[in-house]
Amino acid sequence: MVETDDYKVKKKKVEYRSIVYILPAIIVLVFLDFYPIFESVYYSLTDFNSAHFFNFGFVGLANFIYVFTSSDLWTVIGNTLVWSIGSTVVMVPAGFALALIMNQKKMRGKTIYRTMYLFPWAFPAFITILVWSNMLAYTGGVANELLNVMGFKSLDWLTSPKYAMISLILVNFWLSFPYYTFVYTSAVQSIPQELYEAAEVNGYGSLRTLTSVTLPLLRRQIAFITIFGFIFTWNNFYVPFLLTGGGPGISTEILITYSYLQAFSYSNYALGAAYAVISIVILLVFVVVANHYTKMMTILD
Repeated sequence: MVETDDYKVKKKKVEYRSIVYILPAIIVLVFLDFYPIFESVYYSLTDFNSAHFFNFGFVGLANFIYVFTSSDLWTVIGNTLVWSIGSTVVMVPAGFALALIMNQKKMRGKTIYRTMYLFPWAFPAFITILVWSNMLAYTGGVANELLNVMGFKSLDWLTSPKYAMISLILVNFWLSFPYYTFVYTSAVQSIPQELYEAAEVNGYGSLRTLTSVTLPLLRRQIAFITIFGFIFTWNNFYVPFLLTGGGPGISTEILITYSYLQAFSYSNYALGAAYAVISIVILLVFVVVANHYTKMMTILD
């Protein structure tokens, strides 16, 4: 088909309008995402701290050399991986299972249950974390009181390296499972009911219907939600910061909280920026790999 001059002019106008429409989103991304990232990279190459607040200079890779030769970095990266993988492994299957339960035809009171499971998501996170902090307290906490009633000893939920990370994952699960349940509910409801009716006619049980109908049709959504959950958890600052403060020691410090600690507790802003840049690079590598994986899934479809 030959393009006329009128068609070319109209096409250019449409492209120009498209740019105008997405311009606000681009501006927001530049100022809230790209600009802070470039600033972090810049400060990580300087000696910017409380002693050199106005007269800081360029030091090259000195901050990164210091960070990579410190044992704290590998401990913090390990904590971040345990925190992110542990939370994702718990939240994603739980949200999917609850979504399947909520979509059962014979289930009564769905509206009431859906309202109830949104409560943890509706309350401000810092209030929820404060409540959980009291519940997990060694003395007088509900968790230990229940253990004592059942004949078990009290546990140092928030002050023991062994249990502090478990407590973080538990609280993060409570805060996040409503979101995953809500997203999976929408995904499950998008599957045509005719497929479930056909499976029922063919004599499929619940397990076979799940493995032959639901999971194959939702595998891309499950992959996307899992990747998104991992990324969100990786940068989830407020749960470890408010619940354990990174303690005991640095046993629950993750990269984002340790970056904050270096910058605003020790006033070493350049070092904090270096930790932030390392976190961004690791996450970018993960995103590239995950994006390649999702593209491969699309090709296989």
